[in-house]
Amino acid sequence: MRKTLIAAAIAGAFVLPSAAMAQAAAAPASPHTFSPNVGVVTDYLFRGVSQTHGKAALQGGLDYSHSSGLYAGVWASTITWVKDAYGSGTTEIDYYGGYKNSFAGGDWTYDVGAIAYTYPGKGNAIPGTNVNPNTNEIYGAIGYKWVTMKYSRVVSSGFIGWLGNNGNTDTKGSDYLELNAAYDLGNGWGISGHVGHQKVKNVLAVAATASPSYNDWNLGVTKDAGYGVFGLTYSTTDANGSCGNPLPGVNASAYCWGTNRNAQNFKDVAKSTVVLSFKKTF
Repeated sequence: MRKTLIAAAIAGAFVLPSAAMAQAAAAPASPHTFSPNVGVVTDYLFRGVSQTHGKAALQGGLDYSHSSGLYAGVWASTITWVKDAYGSGTTEIDYYGGYKNSFAGGDWTYDVGAIAYTYPGKGNAIPGTNVNPNTNEIYGAIGYKWVTMKYSRVVSSGFIGWLGNNGNTDTKGSDYLELNAAYDLGNGWGISGHVGHQKVKNVLAVAATASPSYNDWNLGVTKDAGYGVFGLTYSTTDANGSCGNPLPGVNASAYCWGTNRNAQNFKDVAKSTVVLSFKKTF
């Protein structure tokens, strides 16, 4: 037994340095990272406004990041509002890219970039009635630990299909300011909070319709189950105006939307709601 232990120790003395040399000679970690993701939500909210008329959505995307801080990605979701108001489009596809990094020991972060919201199958715009919903924004964010402030500004001629006050496409310059917080509670649990203000610039003035500019906020909790992350979020807005079926003749909410191009089955898509979600990142 003793001779066996001594022999094993001698063999180990030769094996360990060889293993260390092999590790040292191993290729360095790649600076490129690709992260696919898929998910499902009981309601797809964009800045507090339902894009699916209160129904579920299937979502997914692919993110790329470089060790330098550069990143790019594509993300898609099923939607209904484009089909309801424009044509046959049932999908939103977003393309984005930018640069983010940290400073001051990593406590502070910053992020600058651009995003394009596109709606395949949207159909043709109708002059004086609706405009191309495809929208381009630039954004910048600054964060400290678990709190981040972000500002987004529309640089395309229109913002998500809103009709400008000249009956055409001059909602360029619409913007969104938001404050987000996400805190890790440990053991896979997290909490989050958000407040934002959406300003729709130069929107077509209609006496019967309230302003489309509004504030939104939400509170949420997440649980990382290992095979994916579950979420529960309460969201609400202060979008003004009433909603009914048929549409109110005066003071109608700008977010009282129908379910087809004839604007039937009106529903307040900016009302308070609770959303369940599941996301898996590979």
